Amino acid sequence: MNDTMLKIHSLLRWAIVLAGLWAIIRALKGVSGKTPYTGADNKAGLFFMIFLDIQLLIGLVMYFVTSDLGLKAFMDNGGAVMSNKGLRFFAVEHALAAIVAIALVHIGRAKVKKATLDAQKHKTSLIFFAIALIILALRVPWPFMATVGRGWF
Repeated sequence: MNDTMLKIHSLLRWAIVLAGLWAIIRALKGVSGKTPYTGADNKAGLFFMIFLDIQLLIGLVMYFVTSDLGLKAFMDNGGAVMSNKGLRFFAVEHALAAIVAIALVHIGRAKVKKATLDAQKHKTSLIFFAIALIILALRVPWPFMATVGRGWF
């Protein structure tokens, strides 16, 4: 079951990357071109948030139920988790970064809804979504990462 969850989790990262880039590009165009904040801008941020929420649910199931790299790592190895780079990455760093990034996207969307000016909406989207995507990119187990790398798909 964990293999299936891991494959879904891994494939969904690409939907997140694409949706995040789409939202950031739309926000950049809005900031630089001083264009109105449209339904397409809203949908870009919404899809980014939805994909992140789905990814969080899958990640939580893996963390608490199916994977040996989540909660089970703490239960089985206790304090050794923090001294093991690979275990620490998945049990702490990867999960914490994902939660922070998801919180940023949710906060950003809430601030966009409250903003009254289009320029303000685009700027808020750009800041919150870009920071979230950067945090995510830094804590994804990319294949080139020596200790924790995984496949592209």
